[in-house]
Amino acid sequence: MSDSGTKTLNFNVGVLGHVDSGKTSLARALSSTASTAAFDKNPQSRERGITLDLGFSSFTVDLPHHLRDKPELQQHDSLQFTLVDCPGHASLIRTIIGGAQIIDLMMLVVDVVKGVQTQTAECLLIGELTCPRMVVVLNKTDLLPANKRQSAIEKMTKRLHKTLEGTRFKECPVIAVAAKPGGPEAADTEEPQGVPELIELLKKQTYLPQRDPAGDFLMAVDHCFSIRGQGTVMTGTILQGSLAINDTVEIPALKVTKKVKSVQMFRKPVSGAMQGDRVGVCVTQFDPKLLERGVVCTPGSLRTLYAAVISVRKIGYFKGSLATRAKFHITVGHETVMARVTFFGLPPVGVLEPPSDTKLPPEPCSLETPFTFDREYFHQDEYLMGQGEASSGPDPEQWALLEFERPVTCPSLCLVIGSKLDSDIHANTCRLAFQGRLLQGFEDKGYAETALPRLRIYKTKHKEGQVERVTDDYTVIGRNLFKKETNLQLFVGLKVTLSTGEAGVIEGGFGQSGKFKIRVQEGLLPETKQLLSSTSKKKGKGGSKGGPANEEEPKADSQPVGIHLHFKRYVFDPHKKMVQS
Repeated sequence: MSDSGTKTLNFNVGVLGHVDSGKTSLARALSSTASTAAFDKNPQSRERGITLDLGFSSFTVDLPHHLRDKPELQQHDSLQFTLVDCPGHASLIRTIIGGAQIIDLMMLVVDVVKGVQTQTAECLLIGELTCPRMVVVLNKTDLLPANKRQSAIEKMTKRLHKTLEGTRFKECPVIAVAAKPGGPEAADTEEPQGVPELIELLKKQTYLPQRDPAGDFLMAVDHCFSIRGQGTVMTGTILQGSLAINDTVEIPALKVTKKVKSVQMFRKPVSGAMQGDRVGVCVTQFDPKLLERGVVCTPGSLRTLYAAVISVRKIGYFKGSLATRAKFHITVGHETVMARVTFFGLPPVGVLEPPSDTKLPPEPCSLETPFTFDREYFHQDEYLMGQGEASSGPDPEQWALLEFERPVTCPSLCLVIGSKLDSDIHANTCRLAFQGRLLQGFEDKGYAETALPRLRIYKTKHKEGQVERVTDDYTVIGRNLFKKETNLQLFVGLKVTLSTGEAGVIEGGFGQSGKFKIRVQEGLLPETKQLLSSTSKKKGKGGSKGGPANEEEPKADSQPVGIHLHFKRYVFDPHKKMVQS
């Protein structure tokens, strides 16, 4: 949207890959205009020679022919590729997920000598979650001996196509380049190889991204610095909505609002910008040290959450189980924070269902499935995997409650990724555990008292005891169902069933040792009375003789009559009430 008469379409290309696969040198070879964040400006990154933050840089080409006929692009004559160079270090996966939400095309850089490594696989996953298209770049071809170069490239291309078969990127183009022949130490006189071809390939892959100026403004800020006499400039990418000069924006992390003084896109002043654009926004009287990364938004549009309910789906490559009460790193909006997770799903279906072969195959669950406080949910000890032949069916629909260790600021319905970032970086395992969408947020610090009781998640409980003796045709005394210290008043009125079939109701305690009285409204069956009188007689005999006979008691052929109590309890009910359906 530069105001010089012609327009430029901005297209965000994420450059992801394993550490040291040569992403930064590739971005440098592709780029002409380096934006402020680009090329490892981070001092820590320079020392380590590794990109530590999302670097951004861009280059502009003529608008490709296949985009010229689009009515929306009649006034555009150029296409700007913004390269988002995502860090490859495993510990920095948080940053990658932050950058992946604004990416239109993914460029996965693979070291042609080493092939797919742990982080390459993790990058692929992040791509699958957040991005529709991908190009694979085999880098460092200059390291292959010239006579075997072609066959090695072909072999690696085949291997990659095999790896990508099961993903949404099967058939994606693979291209070989040498971004910095001779390695990072070599003189800059060496020309990169294969880069013009790569630019042509990128142009072919472009499409008109869905950009929507409507809705609340939200921008991911990756750098903040001051310019003397001007003010503070925040650079970043607009994730949603649009922005114009004189708008007021909020920095929710600091709870301050600022007026927009000027807007720039790649060093050219513009009057406004919208979703997908990469901009610098100048405000006054704001200390840049207060905000290095984070978000700015329309005042009041973002919420700060202490807990949230999300739809959840496990990531197939994650090896461990997902247990309730476990802690995960949760990336939501532009933050990564630890949270404790509680999984829950739909109540188990009754036994009266028709046999499963007549049922239609279950629909794979959508992450957009609405969640409502109006229905009951079943508490799960862990995430449930799909049943069916060789458990290949889709996973059943389920949700998770996340309780954050510190509040997070994020838009609603945003993507949520859960990972185990504390597992070993060098172990060859995927650390991304689950993904989902934020469906319901709790903004009250005291949400455990104010909001969670509305969340009707229950556990089913089953207790078993035995009938000790009959007092009359309608009453029996039971034992072993409760501990001595249990408050029996809580259980009065609950229904129980006897193993002989009768139904009864707990009337109250009997004596001090946790025994209790059961009233059987329909009366005991004659056989039950027969059974109970025979067991109590045996007891009587043993008791009168004194010691030894007692040891023979278990030999009695008759089984004691069992008492079964089933109830459910809501996990977040402050009164811990027991409910029977």
